[in-house]
Amino acid sequence: MMAKVTVVVPTYNEVENLRPLTERLFAAASKAKLEVELVFAEDESVGTPASVAIVTALEKEGYAVAMRVRRAREGRGLSSAVLLGFDAARHDVLVCMDADLQHEPESVPAVVAPVVSGAADFAIGSRNVADGGVGFEWSLKRQIISKGATLLAMPLTASTDPMSGFFCVRKDTLAKGRSHCNPRGFKIALEIMVRCRCKSVVDVPITFRDRAAGESKLTMRQNIDYVRQLIDLYCFLYKGYISAAAYAVVLLVLLFSWVAIQSWGGSRELSS
Repeated sequence: MMAKVTVVVPTYNEVENLRPLTERLFAAASKAKLEVELVFAEDESVGTPASVAIVTALEKEGYAVAMRVRRAREGRGLSSAVLLGFDAARHDVLVCMDADLQHEPESVPAVVAPVVSGAADFAIGSRNVADGGVGFEWSLKRQIISKGATLLAMPLTASTDPMSGFFCVRKDTLAKGRSHCNPRGFKIALEIMVRCRCKSVVDVPITFRDRAAGESKLTMRQNIDYVRQLIDLYCFLYKGYISAAAYAVVLLVLLFSWVAIQSWGGSRELSS
């Protein structure tokens, strides 16, 4: 039986990437015998009218694609857009990936496979396992920031790349913690792994490519939100096991580590 998958792609000023991502994704899905529904979760941006026009044209061409425009009253940030996209999904297997083509659409079948086969509760595209990596010249500064941010999340998950935004999960797994997920968090994969208590997490090797078009949306505000997200997740996961004093230690370690990372690597380049 052909596996059915909904791919949710959060977008914000990604007009140039919508068509190539769609065409590449459906070509890869056809080759892998996957039935795909593609949902662009658009966060009201200056590119929204043009994005809607492109998606409408793609739909008329026969692609199973739709755009879900997230209004300001429905939330803010990447995580809320992804969760709204998941809520609207027609299929039980859910995938999230970036719109900038740093996540290769051709890798979707591999990321989906462990969840579809039942081998994992959660599968995540990782740069940090054998056969995975970065497909462009990555500055030392960005490497340090990425590794530092990953280090801070290590006690929360066994994944080697919890910063990745390329992942797969089933609706029933998501439902276990959906009501607890923080829609303001930026690292939605980490949020779901922890809140939904995913016991079996599989890292799938991917090559993280350079951005095809557009520019990074990351800001200092999102770096601060990441620290807050980590604190919330530590409290959620360990609240039954550590004392208030231990909470304080965790908080101090997180803040000290993040200050060190930011001082070394700058404030705007937390890798996704």
